[in-house]
Amino acid sequence: MSSSRTDAPDPAGEAAVSGDAPARGLGRRFWVLFSSGSVSNLADGVGRVALPLLAVTLTRDPVPVAALSSLTFLPWLLFAIPSGVLVDRIDRRWAMIISQLVRVVVVGLLTLAVATGQAALWMLYAAALALGAVETLYDNAIRAIMPAVVRRDQLEKANGRTEAATAVTDSFLGAPLGSALFMVAAALPFLANSLGFLLAGALLFLLPGHYRAERAAGERPASMRAEMAEGVRWLWNHTFLRNLTLVGALSAGAFSSVMAVLVLFVVDVLELPPAAFGWFLLASAAGGLVGGLVAAPLAARLPRGAVMAAGMGAPAVFFVLIGAAPSTVTLVASCVIGSMGTVVSNVVVMSIRQALIPPHLFGRVLGVIRTLLWSLIPLGALAGGLLADLFGLRTLAVIGGSLMLALLVPLALTLHRHRRELDTLNSADAVDT
Repeated sequence: MSSSRTDAPDPAGEAAVSGDAPARGLGRRFWVLFSSGSVSNLADGVGRVALPLLAVTLTRDPVPVAALSSLTFLPWLLFAIPSGVLVDRIDRRWAMIISQLVRVVVVGLLTLAVATGQAALWMLYAAALALGAVETLYDNAIRAIMPAVVRRDQLEKANGRTEAATAVTDSFLGAPLGSALFMVAAALPFLANSLGFLLAGALLFLLPGHYRAERAAGERPASMRAEMAEGVRWLWNHTFLRNLTLVGALSAGAFSSVMAVLVLFVVDVLELPPAAFGWFLLASAAGGLVGGLVAAPLAARLPRGAVMAAGMGAPAVFFVLIGAAPSTVTLVASCVIGSMGTVVSNVVVMSIRQALIPPHLFGRVLGVIRTLLWSLIPLGALAGGLLADLFGLRTLAVIGGSLMLALLVPLALTLHRHRRELDTLNSADAVDT
């Protein structure tokens, strides 16, 4: 049996030393992590818009442009589990710092190529793949470090604040900023991108403590392959998280099947101009912001199982509604409620994972979960396109929403069977070892 801990200051102890009541405030260390993550997400938002904009200046062929988008998913399929093993082996703070420095170098080189007029499509592909691979390491590390930064009962609040900040910095600020900078000069958004990652990495030096999950005395790390297999076995043998992951992955695929063709709903079903699509994306981002802010209060006042079920069921109902009676109002409501419900559910589920997965296994187990999720999301999007082509967009919305509603049954059964685990998540004894 492994004992796993970090050398970070104890969150509860920090509150006691400062004189704060245990239930008040997330603490200085969380806000350092929050600030670094927000800057990083802002840089992500800028880069996410700048890369395709640069691509269309190099080619008008839709195939290579679409190939650039597909590289968003590929790193998660290839590197999520190996990155998780690295997160379990090294200090999580240093994993994040190294990730940011690699991003600085990759985007910096691309900035130089764009500024000198030497940019080529292969450079965009290489940069997208490298940034995606590094993102798997960074994302695993920032999720793994959270339980060492805040108390167990604060996880929903901390994760909710993080999700809300992501919606603001990535969608509300990053995307329009990236577009505006690109209009001034093609190299500017990439320069801003690189400087943002540099600042995000520098802020992490203000985070005190060491965040390496230690193993039992005398226990040596196994091979990369053996540790990856250990993560898979642990998740498979943990019935609650395994079933929760399978239901969540299937729901994510169904959700993606409808959202992937949202632009066609706007243009073909509602017969609105293409420019109106941006407003629906804005509505979706607003829903994500609200979801991040209300997730913790909902989880504190209602049973976690009910919050998760409502988070999954709300977008499903609206998907059926927009298929049966499409209108601008129902589609806006679907975007807002769908994103809000998804974020609320994600916050609660992530907090459950952080409470139940042992720290020394968290990175690789999360890597397994993310690999499954990121496999079904693109498959769901592809299936949505095929179903829309065969049966029409409205029928697709009804099918996608109905599937998500049907998945509430296995979710309810899973939550009922493991209700005691849900009731004890805030206990210091909740982590399996």
